[in-house]
Amino acid sequence: MTTSTALSRFSSPWFLLAVTAMTMLAFAANSLLTRMALQETSIDPASFSSIRLMAGAVTLAFIISVKGIKPSFSLSSLLSAALLFTYAAAFSFAYRGMDTGAGALVLFASSQLLMMSFGLVRGEKTSLWGIVLALGGLIVFLLPSDRSAPLSYSVMMLVAGIAWGSFSLLGRAGASALNSTASSFILSVPFSLALLWYDRHQLDINLVGTCYALLSGSVTSALGYVVWYWLRTRMAAITAGTVQLSVPVLSALLGVLLLDETLSLRSVLAAGIVLLGVALTFWTTRSRSSLAE
Repeated sequence: MTTSTALSRFSSPWFLLAVTAMTMLAFAANSLLTRMALQETSIDPASFSSIRLMAGAVTLAFIISVKGIKPSFSLSSLLSAALLFTYAAAFSFAYRGMDTGAGALVLFASSQLLMMSFGLVRGEKTSLWGIVLALGGLIVFLLPSDRSAPLSYSVMMLVAGIAWGSFSLLGRAGASALNSTASSFILSVPFSLALLWYDRHQLDINLVGTCYALLSGSVTSALGYVVWYWLRTRMAAITAGTVQLSVPVLSALLGVLLLDETLSLRSVLAAGIVLLGVALTFWTTRSRSSLAE
């Protein structure tokens, strides 16, 4: 097989579609693995998030060492690591009391709304109707009901989403996405160790929960991010933004199929409104920015 033939296969639309689907499934699996670990095993959230981050750090450190890249440690990297740690910790603690799909929706919606707001502050033009729909749907989704998650868990997931959105915005300023992500994971290890020490009297580490955390950190997080960065250079910006809309849907489906979770009609309708608003905002922002170019 010649080099040109191999490259053409890697750039095939069907190949890219398959890899994109697998990557979105990996992102959804992060929610599923966390929920499974905290629901089906006795592992505590502090241990799960710490093991997840340390596994990701080891995996990414190995990848950049193979590529001959040295991690960059700076004030920006430290801030990025703090945001990554905040996301991972709040994410784990929130999933003690939230269903898989519900948690993924709150995480996704809050992080995307933060990034959209950042764009508006910078003067980008977008659909205000899209933002209103997304915010309104999120508010309806979070309203208390007999089947909704306690507000404290929803607030923790909002914190996770804001931290993840901030981490993503900060990462855009870096020259190398792989290097900046690896550096952030590596620098998050001291934060993880501090959390383990702080919560040392509540720790409960078991084999199955640890395996879930290792899988989440090394495969669906670290390797998932690397593949996603590779895909981002091979798809249009509007596609890269809108394809992520599948993550909350996939998370909800995985939760229903594997954990026997359910979603109320109100939650389903509210989730649909949120996704519609985010999709509309992404589409109008990308379209107008493209026309401006």
